[in-house]
Amino acid sequence: MDMELLSQLMDRLQRHPKRIVFPEGDDIRVIQAARQFQSLRLGAPILLGKREKIERIASGARISLEGIRIIDPQHSEDLERLARAYRMLVASHGMKLVECKHAMLNPNYFGAMMVALHQADGFVSGATSPTSVVLRPLTQIVRLAPGIRIPVGCAVAELEDRSVGARGVLFLADCAVSVDPSMDDLADIAVATAKFAHHICGIRPKVAFISHATRTRTSPPGLGKVSAAVDLAIRKAEELSIEADFDGEMQIDTALVPEVALRKLPRSKVAGQANVLVFPDLHSANIAVKLIMHLVHSRVYAALLLGLNRPAASVSRGSTSTAIFNMAVLVGAQAINYHELYPGAI
Repeated sequence: MDMELLSQLMDRLQRHPKRIVFPEGDDIRVIQAARQFQSLRLGAPILLGKREKIERIASGARISLEGIRIIDPQHSEDLERLARAYRMLVASHGMKLVECKHAMLNPNYFGAMMVALHQADGFVSGATSPTSVVLRPLTQIVRLAPGIRIPVGCAVAELEDRSVGARGVLFLADCAVSVDPSMDDLADIAVATAKFAHHICGIRPKVAFISHATRTRTSPPGLGKVSAAVDLAIRKAEELSIEADFDGEMQIDTALVPEVALRKLPRSKVAGQANVLVFPDLHSANIAVKLIMHLVHSRVYAALLLGLNRPAASVSRGSTSTAIFNMAVLVGAQAINYHELYPGAI
């Protein structure tokens, strides 16, 4: 199946190649993804890890490492400089330089510092680590972009059915970070994902807040926050001059199926046309992403970490090499004009 979105993003990257750092450089899937990224002239992949191990794994799989940079944090000539930069970032913690050097030996911390110091343009990790482990050095070192309160985990699903979403593309959040988002969190998640959808596809975001029922007055405890978050998201989007439509609560079929939308929410600008889906909690969002990934004829890219000063992603530990490559493409494409998504990001 031809994937229009990914093809468009690869075209952009071939014109504006980017450096993507992969902290899990000794994983065969990551090596394969880096090989594909470099072979397609999308940029310069950087693998972190012990050179001998990476070379041994690549040789055993007959993968050429030509054009791929390998850095062993322990033997890097930049270790001291990165450790000192990290010490400045965490000055309030009173860490000693030797402790900062030890932290930099962790590839996720080393990679985050490379991105923060513009030695790499994007960061892709998670093939062997949970999102919490990936996110910790990013929020501590790369940090949140100006005006951003929380990071957001966003998945992009590219479906064969072009009548769904934005020509078959759906954005789903938060599928990686906020376990039980508050009303304010949901509004921020909606606005951040709407901005990203417009940035990547150039579409007018139509954001549906998904729930177990459509416009019900008898929500279970905790779900009343969903309807309250809609109004808050509208206000936040207006303050940021983001042109988007927000509506909810609504069931998934009300959000995506025009016939159902006509019966349930005939006056809605979102129902039946949604291209951004905001879920009430991490559980429902992640379940939805996995169902689409494994049961529907589609390609799912998860999870982009929105709201950081520099583009990054945390892939699933069950990812294939193709899935890791796809995420590197999205991260690289974001890096081309990242300041447009987050003005003031450094």
